[in-house]
This record gives sequence, structure tokens and C-alpha cells, in this order.
Amino acid sequence: MEGETFLWLIRHAPVEGVKGTIHAADAPADLGDREQFEKLRRCLPRDVASYASPSRRTVETARALGLEPDLLPEFGEQDFGDWTGRRHDALAAGGGEAYAQFWSDPARGRPPGGESFEEQVARVRLGLARIGARQAALIVHSGTIRAALCIALDLTPHAALRFVVDPLSLTRIDRLATGWRVVSVNQRVA
Repeated sequence: MEGETFLWLIRHAPVEGVKGTIHAADAPADLGDREQFEKLRRCLPRDVASYASPSRRTVETARALGLEPDLLPEFGEQDFGDWTGRRHDALAAGGGEAYAQFWSDPARGRPPGGESFEEQVARVRLGLARIGARQAALIVHSGTIRAALCIALDLTPHAALRFVVDPLSLTRIDRLATGWRVVSVNQRVA
């Protein structure tokens, strides 16, 4: 790929709903933190291209930032299959052996009917390859940002799961001719 790509990865706003739930793609975002939206908006370059996963919360977050993103399914959150819509505490209490096994190897573990984090990393790699040389904002999920960091830093998927990625945080990475550069991770813009 020719040229350099400068990426502003923003995790979507918090999800409206019960904490600890594995939210579905149609879960809405809590857009109440107007001050943080304004701070993030000021960090973005003028005329930045924008991309988002097709999830409602990423699209709503992008629009609250004044962006009309192209939707790329490759940037969706990890698919938790049959566990989507359920609470982690309920799964831990009654999810059987599958839930415990998943957490023994969360990078390779696959929820019933879902995908592993390793598979998400492969999918995000395809999405990043679709973005040419430009400045781009990606309004995505914590898992998507961890996957991008996995790729940029050439980490194992297991190691990439150690990153904390808070709602409405900014992560900056660049794809240069010489390789990837990480500028910041999980930055709460002041």
C-alpha cells in the first residue's frame, strides 16, 4: 500500500442499558457527555474520512461527532453468538462449562455461535487494508481497537486483550511506509 495512513480510533459512547450485558448491535449509545464529544471533535483533522462498524452505538457516536461514516462490517465487535444479550454474571453462574472454558483462553475461545478474538483480529486486518493513504477516524468498539493494536504492534491476540479501552477514548495509530507507529492508547482528551 502506498502512502501513509493516520488513524484516529474512537471507542463509541457508553451503551444505554444494563451494565455487564453483552450488548447486541442495535444497542443505543448514551450521548449525554457533550463536553467529551466536543473535545474529541477538536482532535480530529478537518475533512477527515470516517468509518464505523454498522452497530447502532458506533453510528450514533459518529454522528454526535459530526461525522457521516462509511460502515465497514470488518470493524464490528467480536461476535459473542448465543451469549449476546445476556449478562456476564448470569453466564458465570449458569453458563456451564463453555463460559469457564472461554475465559481460560479468551483469545482463542469461541462463544457458542460466535467468533474468537483471533478471528476478530483477522477481520479487522481486512478492514484496515480497505483504508487507503489518508487521515481517517474509526468509530468502533473496544475489541476492534484492541485488534488494531494487535496488528500495529505485532502482538499475540492474548497480549492485545490486556489493553484498556474506555468509552469515548482516543487511540492514535499510523500506518507508515516503514511500518506501524502507535501515538497514543486509551487517551481521555482533556
